[in-house]
Amino acid sequence: MNKKIQNYFTIIALTLLTFAWTYWIFDFNKNKRFHPEDFTQVVAFVIAARMLASTLILNDFSSSWSKATQKTFLIKGAVYLAAFVIYIPFYYGKIPISFFVSELFIYLFSINFLMYSYYFFANRSTVTKTKEVVIYGAGKAGLKLKEEFGDSAYKIRYFIDDDTALQNRSIDGIRIISKDEFKQKIKNKKLDLLVIAMPSAPPTRVKAVYDRLHDYFDEIQVLPPIHTILRDQPFAGQLKDVSVADLLARHPQDLDKEKISSFIKDKIILITGAGGSIGSEIVRQCIQFEAKQIILLDHSEFNLYQIDQETEGKTSIVPILHTIVNRERLFKTFAAYKPQIVIHAAAYKHVPMVEANPESAIHTNIMGTKNCIDAAIQSGVEKFILISTDKAVRPTNVMGTTKRICELYAQNVRSKSTEIVAVRFGNVLGSSGSVIPKFKTQIDAGGPITVTHPEITRYFMLIPEACELVLQAGAIGKGGEIFILDMGKPIKIVDLAKKMIELSGRDDIEIVYTGLRPGEKLYEELLIDESDMHTQYRSITVAAPTHYDIDKLNEDISSLVAMTESKDLIAKLKEIVPEFHHMPNR
Repeated sequence: MNKKIQNYFTIIALTLLTFAWTYWIFDFNKNKRFHPEDFTQVVAFVIAARMLASTLILNDFSSSWSKATQKTFLIKGAVYLAAFVIYIPFYYGKIPISFFVSELFIYLFSINFLMYSYYFFANRSTVTKTKEVVIYGAGKAGLKLKEEFGDSAYKIRYFIDDDTALQNRSIDGIRIISKDEFKQKIKNKKLDLLVIAMPSAPPTRVKAVYDRLHDYFDEIQVLPPIHTILRDQPFAGQLKDVSVADLLARHPQDLDKEKISSFIKDKIILITGAGGSIGSEIVRQCIQFEAKQIILLDHSEFNLYQIDQETEGKTSIVPILHTIVNRERLFKTFAAYKPQIVIHAAAYKHVPMVEANPESAIHTNIMGTKNCIDAAIQSGVEKFILISTDKAVRPTNVMGTTKRICELYAQNVRSKSTEIVAVRFGNVLGSSGSVIPKFKTQIDAGGPITVTHPEITRYFMLIPEACELVLQAGAIGKGGEIFILDMGKPIKIVDLAKKMIELSGRDDIEIVYTGLRPGEKLYEELLIDESDMHTQYRSITVAAPTHYDIDKLNEDISSLVAMTESKDLIAKLKEIVPEFHHMPNR
């Protein structure tokens, strides 16, 4: 009721003022166009029409001026135009329509000016602006951040945008400039914060901005990608520090989401190692591409619980807690759920850990994979995708060799109607066993960062991008292929360490070289020979097939599993994979 009274009072007062002003402009009294008593009746009728429209249309009377938005201003215009339509027919031909139109525009200007002024003073910041921020990107995300920074200690110094049509313009007095003009204006000075507000931009563009401007700011933050940003939450609360993943990320240009969707949609999919870094992301991708049902298989109760809770209610999810080494239980699972697609991500992958425990790797990586493939063939799975590794190429460690044997089995097994493919790629950024979490822990502890060798290099890719390409490779596979993902250029691990130190803002962290670990190469390879072929996608290559008599391979695997002595295990691995050049110690 108070809102209505306040609204009605505003309408009465403002209409009296605007009619008096318009009456004076038109000078009706002097020209005898109509009498003052008629004027009073007209004003009363217009006020009544405006009150009625404000009460009945879109709850205008209850609008909060302190929370006004662009939509609020549009509603005000619609309400009073509706009132205009009500009262204008009664006076058409009696009073010039130009009088009413002029009064209406003066009224709309006045009420919106009052509302905006109230909004401005009600929301003006009382915080002392002590820090300077520059927003890179003058689009919708940048404008939303500008509003959210209004009540913070940050004063927006500039917008920077690459769009020349926006440059040299301004937003509420804040100039939009180019990168080059910004450098000229700032010169050797450092500002507090750069916010990269381009959630739709590819990672390469974020990296380019960082490379050109990081010397000019104490801190750089970035909005997350558009597909992960929460639009109903404040953007300022979702800003994150630029990470090494942002700077190393590559976005495949030939990602075919339609192909992936047609491959995954409405299918029953079983994922082994579903709680791991790769497996859990594949689960998310399968949900995104509308799988009919997803069977999550993992031997880790904690990992399985985490991914099960994360995906609860999103699609039909079945968590299965057991190991792929348990052949009988595995066959029962396949028979019970009849998956159409199997994505095999379960494996022991940490090189030094596997070197110390070769028997476990042989049982899990080789026998576990064999069990999964055999179960898939028996239950008539349409497509089986084996997640492999670049360490399977000319391996120097047990882990890589076990994965190479998995590839050989996948290529040579009698697969009946099941199409079996392997996908080989390098390190993924942010995985549980990767070097990045280790470096971060060392930095947080004050250092030093330990790097095994100054020349050691590795391929890196973001987990989501790797998983998307895995699914894309699986979609085009016909059986027997080993697909190789384009990982870009290899990166020196010491450069990665230096970049992480730089991003941390620390200048007291040392880098210490500890020597190569057992089984560790200076560099990894993705291809075996020059006979590899390209697919229709530049990001995916097919390795040349390797023939291995499947009966002989089965015998070799059985012999390998029966061995207990490490030296016998290594010798047998070398027999199966002649290119295995073991480097146990350095």
